[in-house]
Amino acid sequence: MRRFEFVVDREHAHAVNETFTGLRRLRVVALLVAGLAVAATAALLWSGEAWGYLLAGVCVLVTAIALWVALWTPHRSSIEKLYHEGALVPAVVTDTGPYGFVLLALVDIAEPAAPTRSWALITRRVRTLPGHAPQRGERVPAVAVRTDRAPRQVGERWQLVTAMPIAWGTRDSAVIEQARSAITEIEWQLLAENLTLATRVRRTATRRLLLDPRQLPDGLG
Repeated sequence: MRRFEFVVDREHAHAVNETFTGLRRLRVVALLVAGLAVAATAALLWSGEAWGYLLAGVCVLVTAIALWVALWTPHRSSIEKLYHEGALVPAVVTDTGPYGFVLLALVDIAEPAAPTRSWALITRRVRTLPGHAPQRGERVPAVAVRTDRAPRQVGERWQLVTAMPIAWGTRDSAVIEQARSAITEIEWQLLAENLTLATRVRRTATRRLLLDPRQLPDGLG
């Protein structure tokens, strides 16, 4: 797994990193759900009805799940941890507009111990890309971040993976260029040749499209 180490600018990341913002929003929602479930449990127990006790049990389960998510999110939302553990991957801008940008990224979704690699194209819609030109084909180095909630992958592949731009973690254009240079030209060229597949990828339920290993260029098997 190829990693890219750099000093994360936390102030910058807190302001623009949409992955971190999403995880923080998830924690707030989980805490709200937990609070509502606790209130519902108390009301149902106070009713003294048999059916109330059954529903209270369900509410207790909901509370436990919501609290687990709220406690799990801060651990997952460490910006340094996300960048440190994520593999460096290439992404390119395929579409621009008033809503932001659409990125097409090339990621290996196989677990590290898997006997073979599983290359896939994934897409992500983002609002901002500081440090990058707002144009089709712009090369955006990123890291692959696992977004599924399961404690481990299913089989030998991660189920949900997204791309988090390096530019969301630093203002330094030299760092972004260094990350861009660390990605092989073979990978960049593969994305450039498949820009038109972005629409097809976005229409899939998982926002990803597995690539046929037989059609991969040499050096990317």
